[in-house]
Amino acid sequence: MEKKISEKVINRLTLYHCILADYINADIEFISSKQIAMLLKIDDSQVRKDINLLNNSGKCRVGYIVKELKRSIEAALSFSKTKKAFIIGAGNLGMALAKYDNFTNYGLNILALFDNDKKKIGGTVNHKMILDISKLPNLARKSSVDIAILTVPREFAQQTADFLVKANIKYIWNFAPAVLDVPDDVQVWNENLMGNFLQFTYNI
Repeated sequence: MEKKISEKVINRLTLYHCILADYINADIEFISSKQIAMLLKIDDSQVRKDINLLNNSGKCRVGYIVKELKRSIEAALSFSKTKKAFIIGAGNLGMALAKYDNFTNYGLNILALFDNDKKKIGGTVNHKMILDISKLPNLARKSSVDIAILTVPREFAQQTADFLVKANIKYIWNFAPAVLDVPDDVQVWNENLMGNFLQFTYNI
């Protein structure tokens, strides 16, 4: 894919991908942009615009071939390119993410979890080892890992981020409720769980 895909479009394409997977499981061969739009409660023209970025043309009066459209999304979003990552923090959220097997379908391979709690170190979660945080820099270098999923408490988030930067981690998926201060060459994606919840419940 040569065209730059925005974050909002990527988010919608992953939702389309989920719908297409359900259609494949139901042995449905075709899907229309209108059907996708109705399921997601968005505008039909937006769905068509997104799919046009994939250079995938549907068939008149029939729609898109489900399997082909699913493959187009996977190619555009590089599902086949494996991205290796560590989870930092083996608390409830870190453990839950480690147990989520669907990450591998999207090219994310979580190799291990890291913590400083001696009671947790040496254990396993979903066949993934929980290691002492001090071992991260060496293992990151050996395994060529530059992605960290940060699930530590807020009071430890910046300190941990500083440690990750020194370990040459370049991408931080931040689940901690904290704004991180990192160098310009490190990218942070903040997963604002409470912000999303408040947006959802604002008018209730």
